[in-house]
Amino acid sequence: SPASIFLLSLWLFINQCRKKEATQKLMTSSAKATSISPVTHARLEETARRLGLASSKMHTADFAQALDQNDPLRKFRREFFIPLDSKAKGVDPEFGEAPRYAIYFCGNSLGLMSKRVRKYVDEECDKWKKLGVEGHFNGQRPWAMIDEPVTEKLVDIVGAKNSSEIAVMNSLSCNLHMLLTSFYRPTQRRYKIIMEDAAFCSDHHVLQSQVRLRGLDPKETIVALKPKPGKHTLDTEDILRAIEREGDAIALVFLGGVQYYTGQFYDLKAISAQGRKVGATVGVDLAHAVGNVSLSLHDWGIDFAAWCTYKYLNSGPGAIGGIFVHEKHHSKTGDMAIMAGWWGQTPKTRFRMSHHWEGLEGAQAWQVSNPAVLPTVCLEASLDIFREAGGMKSIRRKSLLLTGLLEYLIRHRIDDNLAKIITPSDPERRGCQLSLLTSSPVKPVHAKLERNGVIVDVREPNVIRLAPAPLYNTFMEVYRFVDILKTALEEEAKNIKAKL
Repeated sequence: SPASIFLLSLWLFINQCRKKEATQKLMTSSAKATSISPVTHARLEETARRLGLASSKMHTADFAQALDQNDPLRKFRREFFIPLDSKAKGVDPEFGEAPRYAIYFCGNSLGLMSKRVRKYVDEECDKWKKLGVEGHFNGQRPWAMIDEPVTEKLVDIVGAKNSSEIAVMNSLSCNLHMLLTSFYRPTQRRYKIIMEDAAFCSDHHVLQSQVRLRGLDPKETIVALKPKPGKHTLDTEDILRAIEREGDAIALVFLGGVQYYTGQFYDLKAISAQGRKVGATVGVDLAHAVGNVSLSLHDWGIDFAAWCTYKYLNSGPGAIGGIFVHEKHHSKTGDMAIMAGWWGQTPKTRFRMSHHWEGLEGAQAWQVSNPAVLPTVCLEASLDIFREAGGMKSIRRKSLLLTGLLEYLIRHRIDDNLAKIITPSDPERRGCQLSLLTSSPVKPVHAKLERNGVIVDVREPNVIRLAPAPLYNTFMEVYRFVDILKTALEEEAKNIKAKL
C-alpha cells in the first residue's frame, strides 16, 4: 500500500542518517590524530628551503617534482616491475613510458617484484639442471649454505648484533608457533599474555592455540589491550601501565611492531624494558615493521621476533619468513624446549646421522629443515637492493619525507568531513603507512581509485591503508594520488547526498 511504501522509505532514510551520524562522531573523535607533527612540517620546510622553494610551494607539483629530481634513491624504482594502468592512455607523466604505470601504494600487503628475482631464480634453476645434487656444495650460492648470506644481510634491517641472532625459515605463523613453544612457559603464578586486542587475526589464533595446548583458558590468560574510547591507537603509557598492573602474573608480552590496521609503530624499546622489569618474556610480530622502520632488536632487549618477507622486503607471495632470538638465550638452547630438526645443528653434526641432537648456539637452532632455495634467493635479490640503497638509514630517511608529504597534502587538500588520518602524526610512531577513515563507505571510493590506476588496500567499512614504499614510489605519485583521492571522495559524497 502507499502507506507501507512511505513508512519503508522513512525507515530507510532514518537508518541512513543514523549511520552517517555514527560515522561523523567517529570522525570527530579522530580529529586530534590528523594534526600534522611539527617535526614533519619542519622537515618538509627545511627540504623545500634546501631545494630553493618557498614553504608556500609545499602543496604544489613543483615541490614533488623537485623532491623526485633530487632523490638519491630514485634510480632504484627501475629495479622493480611496476604494475601497469591498462585503462590509461598516453605516456606515464613521470617516466615518459607507455602504457602508464599504476600508483602502487600496497607494499604493506605485497611488495613489488624486483627485476633481479628472475635472474637469481634462473641461475639456481640452471645450476639444478646442470649439477643436480652437486649444487648443494657448488656454484655461486651453494644450497647447503643458501641462508647464510641472507641472514648476514638482515642484520642491519632488524638491528641484530650479528647474524647468529637471525634465522631464515618457514613462514610467519609457523615460526611464531615454534618460538612460543620455547618462550611461552607458563607456571601456576606466571601465565598471562599481554597483547593488543586489534592484532592481526593470525596472532590471536596462534596465541589462543598455544594457551589451549597448555591446558589454559584464553579468556583467563590473554589480556587484550584496547585503545581508550574514541581513539584508534594504544597509548604507550597505557601499555606500560597494563604491564605494571599485571606484574609477575605475566609470562609473555607480545605485540606487533607496526600495527597492521592503523600503521602505529609501537615504542618497542620502552615496552621491552617494562616487560623485563616485571620478569616477562617479550616477543614481537614484525610483519609490518621489517624493511619499513628502523629496528634495534638486540639493543632493545627483545627476546624473540618473527616476520614475513613478502611485504616491505619484496620477496614474493608466500615467501620464506625470518626469526630473531636474542643472544642472551643462545647458551641455553640445549636446555630449552625446542621443536628440533636436523638443520638446527652445527654443519659438522648435520650429516653424522646421530640420533642425539646437538643444537647450534643461536637463532639457527630453531631451524628444522634446510631453507627452500628459490624463496631464499628471491629474498636475497631484494636485500641486495636494500644494501645498495644504503640500508635502512637511507630508506627510512626517504620514507619520512614521502609519507610526510602524503600526510601534508591530505591535510591541506582534503576536507576533514571526507576523510581523516587515524595513524599517529608523530613520525617516530609510524612507518610508511597512513590509514584513512572515510566518512562514506570505502567500497565505491576504492572502485573509483582503481578506475584511475591506483592500487591500495582497503578494510571495510571505511578504512583505506596507504603505504608508499621508498624504494619504488615517487613524490609525484603521492601528489597525483591525493588529487585522485580528493575527486573520488567528493564524488562519492555527492552520490550519497543525492540519494538522501
